[in-house]
Amino acid sequence: MPNFKKNGNKHGTAMPVMFWIHGGGLTGGAGSDYDPTPLLAPGNVIVVTINYRLGYLGFFAETALDTEGHDAGNYGLMDQQFAMQWVKNNIAAFGGDPSNVTIFGESAGGHSVYCNLASPTAAGLFSHAIAESGSYLIFDTFIQPIVTLPVGETTGSGLVPGGDSVATGFGCTTAACLRALSNTAVVSVQPGTLYAFVDGTLLTETPGQAFATGDFNQVPVIAGTNHDEWRIFVAEQYDANGNPILTQAEYNAATVALWGPLLGPIVETVYPYAPPGGQVLGASGTDGIFACSARNGDALLSNFTNTYAYEFNDENAPPQPTPAGLSFPLGAYHGAEVQYLFDVGFFSEFTPAQQQLSDAMVGYWTNFAVSGDPNGGSLPTWSLYSPVSDVFQSLIPPTPTTETNFNTGHLCDGFWNLIP
Repeated sequence: MPNFKKNGNKHGTAMPVMFWIHGGGLTGGAGSDYDPTPLLAPGNVIVVTINYRLGYLGFFAETALDTEGHDAGNYGLMDQQFAMQWVKNNIAAFGGDPSNVTIFGESAGGHSVYCNLASPTAAGLFSHAIAESGSYLIFDTFIQPIVTLPVGETTGSGLVPGGDSVATGFGCTTAACLRALSNTAVVSVQPGTLYAFVDGTLLTETPGQAFATGDFNQVPVIAGTNHDEWRIFVAEQYDANGNPILTQAEYNAATVALWGPLLGPIVETVYPYAPPGGQVLGASGTDGIFACSARNGDALLSNFTNTYAYEFNDENAPPQPTPAGLSFPLGAYHGAEVQYLFDVGFFSEFTPAQQQLSDAMVGYWTNFAVSGDPNGGSLPTWSLYSPVSDVFQSLIPPTPTTETNFNTGHLCDGFWNLIP
């Protein structure tokens, strides 16, 4: 059963429900890591947190399994939708409104939100959707990590190996052999990040394809990214292992390692080395993996439904436990905004300006859960996204404001969207 919390009820009637899908690359994390007390403070929503199958136990395409006649590949998405159906069937008993459910998630949870927006089997299970930093690569023009089951079984996506080769590595050619493996053995070989599949049932096409044609669950959407998403990954990969990227040669090698031997040298010319190199690598990773992908998704969604785009811009966001030997500031890193909405246990105290931003974000998120519009009260106006105006809401302390330079600042149309 999902976990849920509520704090009072200023409506006096059934309360809107916020349904949280945790992040973790579809390979880790838990709903219990997130205490929704800040979101409950206004007294106008119920928050539900869930768990779902992760890793190869949750997202795995393999021929022997997929020919058994059941829905295949997206077992974690099946769990999410099962939990949504549970909420629809039961939340009224806890004071919630089953007809007013907002799904929201960060990172892999945001990826899941996009997938559920595109999923025919999720139709009618939610009324609004919020995707935080869930766009990683899935709306880019130069790569598509969400592949069909047959491709996932055989060649893989280029980011995730083919499931049949994974099974072969275990010495398995049958589903029974795979099921006899220990969880530990399966987890030991899975990548750090997985993606959903176009399986023909839960997903009949990629989210990008669905959003382009309007063939998705057309509910109001909030979507956004953080200004320095990739810096935390650079810090974890290099600085935390005693190898900060400080020289031109180290930067060149790291850029090729991230972007490959063909694209890497081109990225080096567009993002030239400057010390510290880790910060520059963080910029290309942020722009190419998260920011421009999200903007492409915003443009597609906004043609069919009310879409509110944001960028989280607190460059002094309290850090996670800082990697030893950090050679550059983390800035508004991946996951930094979560602490402004949830109590997550290990972050520092907010400054008064950061607390003001947190209050504004909680107001936006809970207003949206109530009505599908984040605006209300004394909050700064958040305008609908349009590709013509290309205006984002900058979530910056102490007071959110509008931002008109997202495209140029992240080199979206100037570089990333030009890559064939």
